[in-house]
Amino acid sequence: MDRRTDHETAAERGRVSAAGWYELFSRGARDWLRHNEKVRDAVRENLPELISGADVLGASGNRTVKVPVKFLEHYRFRLADAESRRGVGQGQAQPGDILAKDEDDAKGSGAEKGAGGNEGGGVQFVLELKIDEIVDWLWEELKLPNLEAKTGGMVQDEYTREGWDKRGARSRLDRRRSLKESIKRRAIQPEGPAFSNEDLRFRQLVKRDQPATRAVVFFAMDVSSSMTERDRKLAKSFFFWVIQGLRRQYAHIETVYVAHTIEAWEFTESDFFKVKGQGGTVSSTAFNKALEIIDERYDPVRYNLYLFYASDGDNFPEDRSNAKAALHELLGMTSFMGYIETATGQSRSLRTESADMFRALNAPERTGCYSLSEEESVFDAIRQFFQHQAEAG
Repeated sequence: MDRRTDHETAAERGRVSAAGWYELFSRGARDWLRHNEKVRDAVRENLPELISGADVLGASGNRTVKVPVKFLEHYRFRLADAESRRGVGQGQAQPGDILAKDEDDAKGSGAEKGAGGNEGGGVQFVLELKIDEIVDWLWEELKLPNLEAKTGGMVQDEYTREGWDKRGARSRLDRRRSLKESIKRRAIQPEGPAFSNEDLRFRQLVKRDQPATRAVVFFAMDVSSSMTERDRKLAKSFFFWVIQGLRRQYAHIETVYVAHTIEAWEFTESDFFKVKGQGGTVSSTAFNKALEIIDERYDPVRYNLYLFYASDGDNFPEDRSNAKAALHELLGMTSFMGYIETATGQSRSLRTESADMFRALNAPERTGCYSLSEEESVFDAIRQFFQHQAEAG
């Protein structure tokens, strides 16, 4: 005989219901974690392509990346159709018979290429992920450090509260401090008024020197006839990921784009990677243009300056002394200078006129040379740059 009360039965049903809800919630959480792991795997597998892919390198501020992800399904048993049911030992097969047709034959003999079909196929998701998410995974995969912002000189653009005064703007009236002054006065003068103008206290604002954590990144590139479309794409890939990484380090960052042949010009980001010049290569023009812009707009005391120069390595021999002089002047102003060489073939890698100029600076802690012979090498160059920054910091 069941002697359970209605209250006990209801409590049991509640426990069963709660267990069912928890099972559903637990399964949803497992699915969510499994889905995230699938996305991470897809990103890791495609990182070299993502780093140098055209989808990433647009000019829009709200960039996204498309990543193919395998369709996620739960495992389940599915009964075969009655017509296609087969079992061990059934059929009229004999030893030596071909049990499966060639893949091309299975599509139908005589079928024209591109013709429609009625066969089933796989399903693939394409997710759009924000650049910030890709950068986070990139840092994790490359084991890159989170850099501390380098401080330059001192700037006076921060107001801080300091002290009180009996005169000031009504919006800066400190009511609590004023009340304290009133209480102190009435302790000495009990017969005095509850408040007087002498009790009022106003917060004072003063300018205080703050460390400069602003950065300006100069991207200079040789756009002469010897620089191919492939060279420019490799340089663009490296430039893009460098600026994404430095944005993790600095709250305020600006970019300057300089292209040169035998002359140098400043461009916007969108125009910079479209420029293709004719004629020879005189790299000192780009370095002098950077010096000119620094003198006009960016005080080295207030900004951390970075310069990256991309070239295939060639330079006009008679320009060597001028280029070295300009680089030495820039070295005294910048936090770091990098040289990116897009020369084809490992035999010529970093054994060029331009690479020699950067090595001649004899400042390995503040300079770096990177060879981009193929898309996969962008991956290694980015790691090398940021690990260098962490060691120098």
